[in-house]
Amino acid sequence: MTLTMEESEQGPWTVLHVTGELDLMTSPEVRQRVHDAVAAGRHALVLDLSQVFFCDSSGVGVLIASRRLLHSCRGRLHLILPARGAEAGSHVNRVLAALGVRRLFEVYPDVPAAVDDAVQPLSA
Repeated sequence: MTLTMEESEQGPWTVLHVTGELDLMTSPEVRQRVHDAVAAGRHALVLDLSQVFFCDSSGVGVLIASRRLLHSCRGRLHLILPARGAEAGSHVNRVLAALGVRRLFEVYPDVPAAVDDAVQPLSA
């Protein structure tokens, strides 16, 4: 399975909609898109992972590196993960929780919540 990414702008936020598998073969593409966004001066980034159905350790590494990069430039990173118990796509949430890194991320249920500063992130 391949990975596809679509980019959109929502106010000050850049939203990357990621679909497919986030693994050793595809994670460099996500890393590059995040770096390109930051290099272009966009420091408010949403990674929509609601359509990612597989994530391995290299995918988790890209998420952590993205968080670190945005933190270093005083930016913000929000993740969209499907609600707990969702049949399809909850894999990333389970992987992050199992590795003990879920708490590092601000997680939201959908794009409107992720780009609305009044909405609080979901708890781990």
